[in-house]
Amino acid sequence: MSLSFYAQLGCETAIEKAHFHAIPLILRAVASGVDRDLYLKFLASAYHHVRQTCPLLGLALSRCGEEDAPLRAGLLAYLDEEKGHEAWILDDIRALGGDAEAVRTTLPAFPVRMMVAYATYAIEHVSPYAMLGMVHVLEGLSVTLARAAACAIIAGLDRDPGQGGFHYLTSHGHLDESHVALFAQLLDQIDSPERRTIIIQAAKDFYQLYGDIFRALDQTMEIRHAA
Repeated sequence: MSLSFYAQLGCETAIEKAHFHAIPLILRAVASGVDRDLYLKFLASAYHHVRQTCPLLGLALSRCGEEDAPLRAGLLAYLDEEKGHEAWILDDIRALGGDAEAVRTTLPAFPVRMMVAYATYAIEHVSPYAMLGMVHVLEGLSVTLARAAACAIIAGLDRDPGQGGFHYLTSHGHLDESHVALFAQLLDQIDSPERRTIIIQAAKDFYQLYGDIFRALDQTMEIRHAA
């Protein structure tokens, strides 16, 4: 029995996924949490790429043709689900005593800019199907990491979740469980080898690009502690 495309995508990107999970910051966050400053920096980075999700979905929709009906339907569903998630992040930053307005108006970190720029390029100049590579990486990782990391971070900060600060991390992980099921159904409607190759390559690239955001966060904190 042949693999579903969703299963094939997982197999084809297993090495890149393993490299992401091996990032030292990811290992530490899941095992023992992170301090408040690093968590706030994570939220700041998350804000700047999450706020671009809906514009990127809209861009991909604009590149769909009549033959892309399953993709169009999937993108519309994602667009409806993703609206307003960046506001959760700003609320979390405020709850933790961070400066949400400064985050909103500050230039995103370089790796965030590069990931968003690559997504824009891939959708515009390669194929709207590249967007599915980004969805696979960001939402798939939310399911596998968000809840575990949230528990460790909450415990490490010795903070009552009822005080706020964790809505994005906990809610996003929960919501993406259903998203992954829908994503698997969407992928199995894509039978073009060319389109499947585009999605696989995009997913490989996004594992690297999203990983670079966490590698940069780790380096920033190392520099701060060394100063």
